[in-house]
Amino acid sequence: MTMIIYETLRLYGPSNGMMRRTEREVQLGKLVLPASIDILVQNIALHHDPHMWGDDVHLFKPERFAEGIAKATNYNAGAFCPFGLGPRNCVGMNFATMETKIVLSMILQRYTISLSPTYVHSPIPYITVQPQHGIQVILESLGNDA
Repeated sequence: MTMIIYETLRLYGPSNGMMRRTEREVQLGKLVLPASIDILVQNIALHHDPHMWGDDVHLFKPERFAEGIAKATNYNAGAFCPFGLGPRNCVGMNFATMETKIVLSMILQRYTISLSPTYVHSPIPYITVQPQHGIQVILESLGNDA
């Protein structure tokens, strides 16, 4: 379940990016950034970089995380940051991940889930990444106690 959650966060992270401000002049490759400017680091660019994740970067492959985040990112701490990085990362990261596991476990004990034939995959960035047309799923009870 952890691998599925991580891969989902990689493809469709909860935030569009991280705002940062340069404290002093910084050189990034050939680009020189002056002091005191705001930069939006796009998570989607990091999480969809084929140099980091391979040619199958746009495929849903939870097994990328079979040996943990560090191994999946070739020990590049900045390559996977769905909740931000360092001292400014989201304080709810562990809670959100644990809550997701609990809720999914409770649902999957009682139901099978499949996508509706009318579902159209169309994620859009708003404040967070959201399904443009909602998510139509079919829940089928596994027993008579649901």
